[in-house]
Parts: sequence; structure tokens; C-alpha cells
Amino acid sequence: MAANNKLILVLLSLLPHIIFSSVAARKDYNTKAYVDSWCRTTLYQNLCVRSLSRYVRSRAMQNPQDLARFALKASLYRAKYTKAFLSKEVTNLETLRPKYYALVHDCLTQIRDSVDQLSLAIAELNRVNRRGGKRQLDLDWHINNLQTWTSTALTDAETCVSQFPGRRMSKLKATIKGKVKNVEETTSNALAFIEHYAAARYRARRP
Repeated sequence: MAANNKLILVLLSLLPHIIFSSVAARKDYNTKAYVDSWCRTTLYQNLCVRSLSRYVRSRAMQNPQDLARFALKASLYRAKYTKAFLSKEVTNLETLRPKYYALVHDCLTQIRDSVDQLSLAIAELNRVNRRGGKRQLDLDWHINNLQTWTSTALTDAETCVSQFPGRRMSKLKATIKGKVKNVEETTSNALAFIEHYAAARYRARRP
């Protein structure tokens, strides 16, 4: 009898944890399904899912604003990583492989600008959410800034990728192109989510 009572007490003590785990798992599943459905509207669907998966468990993404914010963060993360890689390579190339130096240096300049533009876009998104876009002119201005800065970051990455045409190239060029291509594609997805966010905000403003 005493053993049964102990077993019941143990089960009761575990019950809140079981319920919490079940709710958390359901929340994660719903968030993942939401992200997957919206990623299907982007050009790079698989990359979209992968790049946002690291945020699914940390915070819920339940609206276009969240998607835009985390998509921008994912793009900025890749841009910063690529900038660090290119910075290291430029230092080595200046003395060891000078014929590649100018090419990689130009690409580094573009990616640095992408980092700056994406940082501005994230700050602008935070501002429009804090202020709420009380007037239509304010909302238009904020949305235009978001779109302009993200588009510029995308153009920077595309410009760098265009300097590595074709498929047959050295291992270094292929590595650089792959990393910058990743920045280009995540930024393209972020811009798509900003367009969704803008459309949702404009719909909300309609009388």
C-alpha cells in the first residue's frame, strides 16, 4: 500500500512537467507549421525553413512582423559570418595571392554594406513597431525605409555573386561564391517577408 502511495505521489509530481512539455511541443509544432507555410511563398523555400528553424523553439512566430524580424536577423547573421570570412581571406590574399585580392576586396566592401543595410532595416522595423505607425505618412515612410535598405543589401550580395560567373573556378572562389550566395538568398527571403508585413500593416490601416 505504501509503495502504491509513493508511486502516485511521484506521478503527481511529474504531471505538471508532462503537461508543460506537451503544451510546449504543441506550440513548437504550430510555430513550425506557420513558418513552413509562409516559407512556401519565398523563392528559396528550403533555405527559409532552415534559416528560421533556430528561432522556432526560442520564440513563437505568429504574425508577419515576427517573420520579417527573424528573417532579417537570419540574413544579418549570414552576412556577418561571410564578412568575417572575407576579412580573413583578404588579409592572406594581399601577400600570397595578389591576383585575387582586388576581387575579394570588392566583394568584402559589398558585404560590409549589406551588414550595415540589414542592421538599419532591423532598427527601422523595431521603430515602426514601437511607434505603431499612427499616421499613414509615418507608416509609408517606415515601410519604404525597410524595403529600401533590405533591397540595397540584396543588390550588394547579388553584385558580389555576379563577379564569380560560371561553375568552373578555384576552390577559394567557389567557397566565396557559396557563402555570398547564401547571404543573397536569405536576404531575398527576408525581403519577401517584409512585403508580407507591409501588406498586413496596410490592410490593418484600412477603415
